[in-house]
Amino acid sequence: MNKVKTTSEKSLTNNSRIVGLLAQLEKINSESLLVEADTARYVTSKILHLAQSQEKTRKEMTAKGSPAIEVILSTLENTRDLQTILNILNILIELVSVGGGRKASALVSKGGTQILLQLLLSASKDSPPNEELMVQLHSLLAKIGPKDKKFGVKARISGTLNISLNLVKQSLQNHRLILPCLQVLRVYSTNSVNAVSLGKNGVVELMFKIIGPFSKKNTGLMKVALDTLAALLKSKTNARRAVDRGYVHVLLTNYVDWHRHDSRHRHMLIRKGILQCIKSVTNIKLGRKAFIDANGMKILYNTSQDCLAVRTLDPLVNTSSLIMRKCFPKNRLPLPTIKSVFHFQLPVIPISGPVAQLYSLPPEVDDVVDESDDNDDIETESEIENENEDDKDHLFKNDDIETDINKLKHRQELGRPTEELKMYEQFFPELSDNFKDYDLIFKEPKPFASDANLGGPIVVPTAGEEQSVEANHSVMGITVKESHHLQAEESNKRPAFLDLPKNDRNKDNSLQQQSDQKKLLSSCQCLSYEIVKGLDRITLQNTSKNEQYYKTGCVMKKESKTSLTSLTCNKPCQHVSSCGSVLFEGRSVQLGKLCFTGVDPEEEDDSSSHSSGEQVILEVPDILPLHDPDLYIEIVKNTKSVPEYSEVAYPDYFGHIPPPFKEPILERPYGVQRTKISQDIERLIHQNDIIDRVMYDLDNPSYSVPEEGEILKFNSKFESGNLRKVIQIRKNEYDLILNSDINSNHYHQWFYFEVSGMRPGIGYRFNIINCEKSNSQFNYGMQPLMYSVQEALNSRPWWTRVGTDICYYKNHFARSSIAAGGQKGKSYYTITFTVNFPHKDDVCYFAYHYPYTYSTLRMHLQKLESMHNPQQIYFRQDTLCETLSGNSCPLVTITAMPESNYFEHICQFRNRPYIFLSARVHPGETNASWVMKGTLEYLMSNNPTAQSLRESYIFKIVPMLNPDGVINGNHRCSLSGEDLNRQWQNPNPDLHPTIYHAKGLLQYLAAIKRLPLVYCDYHGHSRKKNVFMYGCSIKETVWHTNVSAASCDLIEDLGYRGLQIGTRELEEMGAKFCVGLLRLKRLTSPLEFNLPSCLLDIENELIESSCKVTR
Repeated sequence: MNKVKTTSEKSLTNNSRIVGLLAQLEKINSESLLVEADTARYVTSKILHLAQSQEKTRKEMTAKGSPAIEVILSTLENTRDLQTILNILNILIELVSVGGGRKASALVSKGGTQILLQLLLSASKDSPPNEELMVQLHSLLAKIGPKDKKFGVKARISGTLNISLNLVKQSLQNHRLILPCLQVLRVYSTNSVNAVSLGKNGVVELMFKIIGPFSKKNTGLMKVALDTLAALLKSKTNARRAVDRGYVHVLLTNYVDWHRHDSRHRHMLIRKGILQCIKSVTNIKLGRKAFIDANGMKILYNTSQDCLAVRTLDPLVNTSSLIMRKCFPKNRLPLPTIKSVFHFQLPVIPISGPVAQLYSLPPEVDDVVDESDDNDDIETESEIENENEDDKDHLFKNDDIETDINKLKHRQELGRPTEELKMYEQFFPELSDNFKDYDLIFKEPKPFASDANLGGPIVVPTAGEEQSVEANHSVMGITVKESHHLQAEESNKRPAFLDLPKNDRNKDNSLQQQSDQKKLLSSCQCLSYEIVKGLDRITLQNTSKNEQYYKTGCVMKKESKTSLTSLTCNKPCQHVSSCGSVLFEGRSVQLGKLCFTGVDPEEEDDSSSHSSGEQVILEVPDILPLHDPDLYIEIVKNTKSVPEYSEVAYPDYFGHIPPPFKEPILERPYGVQRTKISQDIERLIHQNDIIDRVMYDLDNPSYSVPEEGEILKFNSKFESGNLRKVIQIRKNEYDLILNSDINSNHYHQWFYFEVSGMRPGIGYRFNIINCEKSNSQFNYGMQPLMYSVQEALNSRPWWTRVGTDICYYKNHFARSSIAAGGQKGKSYYTITFTVNFPHKDDVCYFAYHYPYTYSTLRMHLQKLESMHNPQQIYFRQDTLCETLSGNSCPLVTITAMPESNYFEHICQFRNRPYIFLSARVHPGETNASWVMKGTLEYLMSNNPTAQSLRESYIFKIVPMLNPDGVINGNHRCSLSGEDLNRQWQNPNPDLHPTIYHAKGLLQYLAAIKRLPLVYCDYHGHSRKKNVFMYGCSIKETVWHTNVSAASCDLIEDLGYRGLQIGTRELEEMGAKFCVGLLRLKRLTSPLEFNLPSCLLDIENELIESSCKVTR
């Protein structure tokens, strides 16, 4: 107890002492008596002793609200006694050193910077200046300078810039003095104006004197000098001065010397400091030229290769790689023009915009590259292995969420006269049809449920009439049929939401029997039962249709050949470049090459033993319910493309089913990007090793590829194909160039091409060298897709994720200022991946994402129409408009047929709210089409929840808003060369017909007071993962509708985490979107509130568990 008491008393005594000393010092300041110099010296020495020996004292002096720093700074400002000044400087250094950045910032906030700079100016007038004072003063300035954003400006205004510089010049041998002076110069140099001013006074030359030739003496001083020099060289003026004096060669020589002699890697910071100086000086064109002339590429390449084995030297390798990439001479793409190789003459030339600029270019202008592209202002790049995933996405701001109510847009007018909008009445026959000529389930009038309350007259809306308020609020009875036979076979059939209703005219009796059994359950209970059963089937764990097709399809193939579509192809030679048979007369359309015999080459040791006249049997497994190869060919015949394609890609002919396995995200090996960049740099260093041979060229159609057994053959002359040029770089490495969107000079991302002539067991590297986006999911585990024809013939017709050593990085090919929208020096990016092919002489296809062509959509719609039951489903397919090239844009209407042509049933039919869906406005976002496919199949299925949705809503769907872009292999634009998703505000009927008429449909619905309850547009995203949704502004919605709304929580569905999302998941998401509409139905339909609470709880849990909005 006595010991504790003693310690407490001692602590109290110390606290009282520091408080007393500060009070005494403050009194001295107020009296300002010269006779108090001895007292001030004594008091400050006592405070210094306490600050150095006791942590509690330091904390008390820097605590919030403590006057200690103000008192000490005031004393420093007023005193002229040298020893008092030294005491105070040591006190402040002690406080700042222990407290870190927070204490330094406190000192700056209390005016410490100005006081210290003024003291420096006063002390410099002494001749000679006191060395101890200068050391302490510069040490303190070096610590607080980085925390003062205006430190450089304050130093320049106070006139202290050259004081530190002159001290260094006069004391080159006094390392104790020049070390803190260099540290202050480094802080000064972060201000560009200061750096130029110091450069004019010879600071650059002075730094190179200090660095000098290689020596391991005074390494600490050398490290600070290098950091100061790197900061100074960020100024273009100083960098030019360094280049003019030949210092680039000096830096490279020093780096080589340190690399050779620092065998134990103890001085890595000095080596990195030299690289930082080289990095700064090569920010200008003269610096890069001097670096190349000094053989810098080879020097850094060789030294970085030596460092690869030591992981701790990665900072040196990464910085060296960054410098070499920057100094790699900017090359033009090996193309005659960056404009698309295909041209489509527009009916109207836009007055302004990129398309107008493209058309106004003189024909002699070289739009590939220009001399001004090599811009001095180099973008700041992060370390290679630590690139930011979302790049600019973290700056994303949702412009739709407006917080200022005064800035919210008022409800817009229709924009088109009502008389003009009447042209869209033809697309809404469901609002006027009386269904007298239809074969409905119930032909006799059937009254509603006895407890239905029909208050007021029922108004049947037509295209020319407005819907009454009473009709909007009418409660319509929903009749649901139930079959015990259906329940009995429930466990023996595949998931019902994947079944398509068969066209069966013999169901009338069974359906009538079902209607008699409704008395067993109320309609609400029956509805909920079927909803629960249907929702239960939509899970990731349950077997999908494709897996069951896969399981049964192979068995069918082995047992019987009747389930296969056969196609013959004469094969005159094993290595012929084209071996396609004409599939129909008239317009010649061929299947792609077939350069194998149909037998797995791995089972044949000598493929040359096959007869040259052998016939190949193409067996197409009949395992896809919505895929018909013959129908696909017939549809392709009427598809119009700008290049007038005459071939059909095998994946589109065979079809695709998801593989029966999951494909996880690929784990990227450490250093793979660095290795790929190093191999690119080797092209410049070892130019004689580069083959540089053109293998495929759309700009030169007459070009013939040499017939050699060791080279790959390429092709993209089919629907949605995109590959412009291929150049062989090394024996098994190829550079690929994508075609621009038609009537554009950029938008390179989507690719779809064919490869043949491969050999198994060889790693082929593919480099797509003209991508434009600054980052990609290829850097984070995504793989390109490959479709093997040999695998498809072996009953595995699916796209699979393939490739190793995948990365996406900036390359040395530059875009011209024309292509970069006026910005100079913009580089292209490379997607690189390596593939080992499993079969010899296979025909394989590569794609950015799962292809879904326009012809595939047309085929799927025809199959859906032919397979549906017209007694249950109202399915209508119209042509919304024709595209620029004359292709039709499909418009699909899906809802449930009215129960009968009785007046009240027709009324319920016409009063259903509209759901408007669209997709594929951007051709390269093929995942949107696969989601739409899942939506369409679900809505056309026998699932009771789908039937409930059909009975509740009328679905108007435009499944492909940009058919021309899809057909011609564009990534972003239509044939007008414009992003159609940016044309909604003011679409041109001649240039943007699909947008103009899709908007017209919505304007027509607005004119007749039938605006859609939901409008959802399906898209894809190149840099974001999983599935996510953008919604409308909540505030604007509330403001327009006076309806309360609240945001919902976004909860990630962990079932997709770690996977590369395939077509199974995409189609499932399309189905789940429909299921999500059930929640909307329950919230907006009064009938649903009568459901038993237990069933509502089950429904709610099922929707939340299997249909979450994921991000």
